Amino acid sequence: MRHSTRLILILSLLLKCVAAGVEPLEAEEKADRLILKQDGDVIGEFIFRHATMLRPGFANLRAPGGIQVTRHFPPIEGVDATDHADLHPGIWLGFGDLAGEDFWRNKGSIRHDQFIKNPEWKEGSLTFATQSTLITSKGATLGGMISRFILTPQERTLRIEWDASITPTSDGFYFGDQEEMGLGVRVATGINEKNGGLITSSTGQTTAKATWGQPAAWCDYSGVINGRHVGIMIVPDPSNAHPSWWHNRDYGVFVSNPFGRKAMKQGETSLIEVKRGETYRLRHTVIIHSSPDAKATDLQQLLK
Repeated sequence: MRHSTRLILILSLLLKCVAAGVEPLEAEEKADRLILKQDGDVIGEFIFRHATMLRPGFANLRAPGGIQVTRHFPPIEGVDATDHADLHPGIWLGFGDLAGEDFWRNKGSIRHDQFIKNPEWKEGSLTFATQSTLITSKGATLGGMISRFILTPQERTLRIEWDASITPTSDGFYFGDQEEMGLGVRVATGINEKNGGLITSSTGQTTAKATWGQPAAWCDYSGVINGRHVGIMIVPDPSNAHPSWWHNRDYGVFVSNPFGRKAMKQGETSLIEVKRGETYRLRHTVIIHSSPDAKATDLQQLLK
């Protein structure tokens, strides 16, 4: 009887998704990554172990409709710009200065330890959670990181929520002041500003040059590929302990950075200390979006 009730609930959820025109997401686990699928099609990967990308992240993500919106990982010679090949997979968390250690340029590593919640499709979202360890360039343990993910597909969007909790296991831990700190995205080469794409911030400013270093509630990077307007928006959670400045570049990277006040030329040096055993929480929502044609998406509508 219990199994029958559970089966009815699962079928009910599936019917709701079908009625809404949205197929469920699946996650196929491999030794080093989750292969993310929808209706049998691969829509991206969550890589948790990699020889040269020493931190977890999403790669090769596709917008609804199938157009890839993050740069190929690894970059394809002759198709992609190949700079920062191991540093910009797609979506990642990186920190150029954690207690003097560099977790942006792959000096230190964010080692995947285990899934503390296996991928599960429930109530219209795919959820999973991981436990990682921050390892310094000398092999010492600096702290731990718990990441909780919620992936929610809709007709024209895919929302990825990344809720990270970082807990130091040693004294003297701090987030330093650099421009390469926070949650980063590398968009597909075809929509970077050098190829006709555009960065827009919540303030109404546009272009990487005008938005670099500025505070904003969100930034979007989008353009047209194969006749369809596609893009990615990063939305820092309003409950984060510190607001974000933006490290935005015309070659395709943009970063929500709540740590680099001086690096972003916005004031005195920022130094955020976290005591051993305490937890610093950092939350973002990344919204991948697509239009049925070349007409730009109403960015305000994505926030509703």
